[in-house]
Amino acid sequence: MNVCLLNDSFPPVIDGVANVVLNYAKYLPANHGSSVIVGTPKYPDADYSGYDYPVVAYPSLDIGGAVGGYRAGNPFTEKAFTALSDFRPDIIHSHCPASSTILGRLLREQTDAPLILTYHTKYEIEIERAVKLKAVAEEGIRALVASCEACDEVWAVSRGAGESLEALGYRGDWIVMDNGVDFAKGRVDGETVSKVTEGADLPEGIPVFLFVGRIMTYKGIPMILDALKILMESGQDFRMVFIGKGADQEKMERKAGDLGLSGKCIFKGPVYDRDELRAWNTRADLFLFPSTYDTNGLVVREAAATGLASVLVRGSCAAEGITDGRNGFLIDESAESMAALLKKISGDLPHLHEIGRNAMDEIYLSWESAVNTAYDRYQFVLEQKARGVYETRKKLMADYFFTATAGGMNERMKLQKLGRDLFHTIREWGQVPND
Repeated sequence: MNVCLLNDSFPPVIDGVANVVLNYAKYLPANHGSSVIVGTPKYPDADYSGYDYPVVAYPSLDIGGAVGGYRAGNPFTEKAFTALSDFRPDIIHSHCPASSTILGRLLREQTDAPLILTYHTKYEIEIERAVKLKAVAEEGIRALVASCEACDEVWAVSRGAGESLEALGYRGDWIVMDNGVDFAKGRVDGETVSKVTEGADLPEGIPVFLFVGRIMTYKGIPMILDALKILMESGQDFRMVFIGKGADQEKMERKAGDLGLSGKCIFKGPVYDRDELRAWNTRADLFLFPSTYDTNGLVVREAAATGLASVLVRGSCAAEGITDGRNGFLIDESAESMAALLKKISGDLPHLHEIGRNAMDEIYLSWESAVNTAYDRYQFVLEQKARGVYETRKKLMADYFFTATAGGMNERMKLQKLGRDLFHTIREWGQVPND
């Protein structure tokens, strides 16, 4: 099976969705003998030569700091279109409804391969953050929904993600396809943990709380800081470690200082080494993730892999599969609720570790298992395609544009190839100088 994976982020950008693509590209060939190609917007100074599969990077432009350093790709680049279509994919799998899915729709017109979209995150929040004009933002959201509806099958990373997409106006079908984690199951040895965390003020016997992710206000970080202020005033000692970077980092560091938390909060910055990150998860006693933005929360399962339980907002997507007091803790979406829980449980670290062991046994999912499930679904999609099921999808106005555009790009490529072949033939006859 030839699988074309498309996403708007890929290393050197490291985020949850880029990590998804990396693991699909790792386990599809390893476990199923699939051939993989990746298409992604090009990032400056990025080197894509070290992968075991081709990475087709197409031109992109900087769209400013409002979306945390991401770039917008130009999916109408003929060079990338040619390289990806020549791969002759059986499956086109986009992981972003923006330029990646536009490119996927062009490739579908050229190759007739079915197009799958995984809906990972609440993109409308990013759109509203980047676009200040309400009317323009609403039009962007409508375009996002239309892009999803144009796909042959839509996967959501959680039930809440699918419901969020429906709330935007999406009217198609969708299924839940769980993501895995690339952390090995188990805790890191004490010597390694000590080496990784050396120099950090983490006294033994004092609860250590951890957050891993983009340092953005919509991740619930202000709530964490407000809760810690209440906890500190109650007399409970603790340490709080933030790992990650983001557009709101300076603002959050200032807020921590204003609340008098500077001596208890450590803004570590991003940690890219996965073994080092496992060590930080092992050292912590509790993972704080009160985000209602995230549709899946891979970091919650990464924490579980090392026996670290999480505090989550009741009803959030990240809280799916969590039983309060059994394999995690659920709170209301307020600093007061979080502070009350932390005060209650901070005095019994062995109990926290027991809840963490339950999380390891009950909610951990490896990437190998997750990709195996996805591969089985790929086969189902191909069977549906062979039966003509996707031909019944209602044509959207934009579909005719993509048909015409892909056709035009294909004809230009044929003409360019014809021109090159003719040039080489004439040169071989000796009529054109080699220079």
